[in-house]
Amino acid sequence: MAETVEAIDTEKDDAVSRETTKGTREARSSGVDDDVLVQEGDIAGDYLERLLDLLDYDGDIDLDVEAGRAIVSIDGGEDLEKLVGARGNVLEALQELTRLAVQQETGSRSRLMLDIAGWRADRREELRELGRSTAESVLASGERVRLQPMSPFERKVVHDAVAAVDGVQSESEGEDPKRRVVVFPAS
Repeated sequence: MAETVEAIDTEKDDAVSRETTKGTREARSSGVDDDVLVQEGDIAGDYLERLLDLLDYDGDIDLDVEAGRAIVSIDGGEDLEKLVGARGNVLEALQELTRLAVQQETGSRSRLMLDIAGWRADRREELRELGRSTAESVLASGERVRLQPMSPFERKVVHDAVAAVDGVQSESEGEDPKRRVVVFPAS
């Protein structure tokens, strides 16, 4: 246990020193102070460490600041896939609980992002490819395409990928949890 706490403390120190100029610039441009984001990451890391201990799951917690938000990643243990769940449902719930823990401690709403076992990073790449290929298909056919319902995180990634292709646009339609991205030719 002491080794785990020491490793996490070392990782926290490493995370603070790893903050890139880009992350710092983005945090400042978003009006969020780096120190606040580092504090959010530390609180989230402590909360998640206690959770992993309760579950008796192994995992390394990595803290970073990127794009004006604290990023917390848990990697390493075999059981971590259980904390992701089907289509990331458990991960989304854990992210909200972690945000609430941070809010309880700081008094401010957090935009913290949680990734477990690299699921969110892998999913982001899949969604970028889906957005790009859908945009190219719409460009070639001229036909509107409605994608399957997605979470807000998933829709944002797809919208960004579609925006990178000239001649097409995207928008979201419907109500959660059935809200989806629609890709169509630009007018």
